[in-house]
Amino acid sequence: MHIRDICTSEAAHCTRDETVQGAALMMRRRHVGDVVVVDRLDGASVPVGILTDRDIVVSVIAPGLDPASLQVGDIMADDLLLAHVTDDVYGTIERMRQRGIRRVPVIDEQGNLAGIVSADDLFEFLAQEMAELSRISPYQQAHEKRARQ
Repeated sequence: MHIRDICTSEAAHCTRDETVQGAALMMRRRHVGDVVVVDRLDGASVPVGILTDRDIVVSVIAPGLDPASLQVGDIMADDLLLAHVTDDVYGTIERMRQRGIRRVPVIDEQGNLAGIVSADDLFEFLAQEMAELSRISPYQQAHEKRARQ
């Protein structure tokens, strides 16, 4: 299965010149814990960073800085792990595990932001996979009963 099949296609995003307060308000309105930071290049939205609610708390609120006076580009994480829409789900899980990353922007063939996949999305996918696996045994038992009659 490909990442495009489970990622959230409407990723919250902004440019690096957005204020931290503006990004926080976007998170609140969209009920999300992150914003993908993009550069706009020839109409494209190319991911260049990510800002999480934790980043805001640790880098802005805790030291008592003014979120209205800081730009997202000042505090965003720019060491991005990206996934391509055609990347394998299990390979992406492995790369996330190796880097200790919970959220990964997803890009299309041109490098544009296509969505985001989170650990929660992957938990839901894996839970569904496990549920399907659990249905094998009862089906096998019913099949055996019919075959032995």
